[in-house]
Amino acid sequence: MTILQTGRPALFIDRDGTLMQDVGYIKDPNDVALLPDAASAIRQMNLARWPVIVVTNQSGIARGMLTEADYVAVKTRLDEQLREGGAHIDAHYYCPHHPEFGGDCSCRKPGTALFDRAITDHIIDASRSVFVGDRWRDVAPALHYAALGILVPGPHTPAEDIAMARSKADVVATLAEAVHRILPDA
Repeated sequence: MTILQTGRPALFIDRDGTLMQDVGYIKDPNDVALLPDAASAIRQMNLARWPVIVVTNQSGIARGMLTEADYVAVKTRLDEQLREGGAHIDAHYYCPHHPEFGGDCSCRKPGTALFDRAITDHIIDASRSVFVGDRWRDVAPALHYAALGILVPGPHTPAEDIAMARSKADVVATLAEAVHRILPDA
């Protein structure tokens, strides 16, 4: 007998340029710098009991610019800084691939393989979830799941990503605004 479970919504969030400054192929944990409203925004999601799941492309690994150990060290430092701000990430998923270095994969955003894995691992209702990032590829998976996508443009966000998000998702100026859109009473 199969027992059907209704999943809970989650916040799927990009890392570089959304939670922390995008400094390129980051490998030194000392270079991790949270964006100004990141800890408080994530803390609000934690208090609302929404799982916060980072999904990030890390093509620097395929390119040989950093190692998986470098990625883990940076992830650990990000988690430490968020904890210092009273927040936490429930899970991290990353794609170490790049199509020019090893071929295509289904986990590289906007592909959905990492999201599918997280949805299964954490019993998530994808259609009630929210997908937030600073690039269209971070937000585009929301369309696949009939969910809400919110683009938070940063200095590296291409104009065409903003235009695409304006036509198919939401665009807000800060992560705090995105959280307010998700949790209006927070």
